[in-house]
Formats: sequence, C-alpha cells, structure tokens
Amino acid sequence: MADNEEKAMQLIAEAEKKLNSSKGFFGSLFGGSNKVEDAVECYQRAANMFKIAKKWSKAGSAFFEAANLHAKAGSRHDAATNYVDASNCYKKTDINEAVACLLKAIDIYTDMGRFTLAAKHHQSIAEVFETDGNDIQRAIQHYEQAADYFRGEESTSSANKCMLKVAQYAAQLEEYDKAIQIYEQVGTSCLNSSLLKHSAKEYFFRASLCHLAVDLLNAQHALEKYAQQYPAFQDSREYKLVKTLCEHLEEQNVEGFTETVKDYDSISRLDQWYTTILLRIKKHANDNPDLR
Repeated sequence: MADNEEKAMQLIAEAEKKLNSSKGFFGSLFGGSNKVEDAVECYQRAANMFKIAKKWSKAGSAFFEAANLHAKAGSRHDAATNYVDASNCYKKTDINEAVACLLKAIDIYTDMGRFTLAAKHHQSIAEVFETDGNDIQRAIQHYEQAADYFRGEESTSSANKCMLKVAQYAAQLEEYDKAIQIYEQVGTSCLNSSLLKHSAKEYFFRASLCHLAVDLLNAQHALEKYAQQYPAFQDSREYKLVKTLCEHLEEQNVEGFTETVKDYDSISRLDQWYTTILLRIKKHANDNPDLR
C-alpha cells in the first residue's frame, strides 16, 4: 500500500513538472499541449494508485486536477467523467467535495444537452444527502431536479422513481398535500400500463394514509375515488385496512385501530414509513378524541 502511495506521489510530481515546463514561451512552442496531455495521464494514473492504497481524498484530488485540465483544453466529456471519478472517491471521506464534483459534471452535461446523464447525477447527489448527509430537504431538491430532466427526456419510469422518493420524504416531513399529489399522479399513470397497473394499489394506499393523517372525511372520499379509478383496489387488503381504520376513527375506537394494524402487520409486514404514518394517525386520534 505504501509503495502505491509513493508511486502516486511521484506521478503527481511528474505531472506538475510537465505543467510548469509547458507554461513558458519555449514550452508552448515545443509541444506544450502534449505535455498537458501527459500531465493528465499522470494525474489519472496517480489517482488509481491512490485508490489502490485507499487514500481516497488524494485520489479524488488527483482526478479533480485531471478534470480541470480536460476542461481547460475543451475536452468537456473527459472533464465530466473525471469529475465523476473524483466524486466517487470523495464520497468515502468528504460529502461536500463529492457533491461539488458532481455539480461540476452536471454543469457540463446540461451545457452539452446530455440531460439523462445530468439527471442520473442529480439522483446520485440526492442519494448522498439521504444516506451519508442525512439532509432530506436537499435530497428532495435533487430528486425533483432529476425527475424534471428525466421527464424532459421521456424517461417516465425514472422520473416517477425519483418523484416517489420525494413523496416518501414529503410525508415524513408532514407535507402531506405534496405527497398525496405525487402518489395520485404516479398511481394514475400506472393505470395506463398493463405491466404497472398492479403497482397503483401501493400508491393509492400510501395516498389514502396521507389523507388519513390529515382529515378523516377527506380520506374516506379519496378511498372511494381510488376505488372508482381502479376497481381492483377495492378488493385489496390495503383498501380494506384503510376502510376499517376509518370506521374505527369514526367510532373513536383507538384500541380497534391498533388491533387492526397489528393483524395486518402480522400478514403483510409494514415498513418504517407505514409505521411512522400510522403512529401519527393514532396519536392524532388520541389527541383529538372527537374526530367527527
């Protein structure tokens, strides 16, 4: 490992030497551009040596230098590729640097009209913020931007995937109207595809629970609307669960609400998102006993 790091440092020194010798009048006259290309190659080789040595920040820095040189030389695609390489290294040590490198790549791709690639990198930034960064608001912003670019390129499936992430986090942040709108839009769009039709059940289920977290009457109306849009939803366990929960809340039967959720969970395991929303609905019922 130490050997690889040492070789990488030598390559960095070699790259800097080539760059310095290309700057003067005689350097420009006698193969200055070739020396810059050689320097780029040295930085890239150094970055890979640093990766082997697991010196991730140094690897990121070397790729970043290579990217900058490509950008100055007008090799935009190569520059963007190296910014992404730098970001992948920085992800292991410095989230802010990783994001900054991806933003540079995105600027290049959008300028080139490569919006699908820009969308994918916005998605990557969102994933960084939702996992390592734990910054949900910024994750939402980048998922929304990714969805916008995907939609512009007619990549509806990828756009919906990003927007479902937005809906998931919007509900967690108690921005229920936003979550409902997205779940309804995606659910409705799924009904137009024989392959995706079955997925509509989950999105209408999530939208119903978001309604229930806000208002019982709206939830009941929404449930019937979804059943009309997608008749098969009415026969699902999800529909029956929400219908029964509405009845328990109308009767101010919090114990019945709890037992119904437990029974459902014993057969179809509820994930953390569902559990969080259902606990909020129950708490709301406890805090507001006269729900009618």
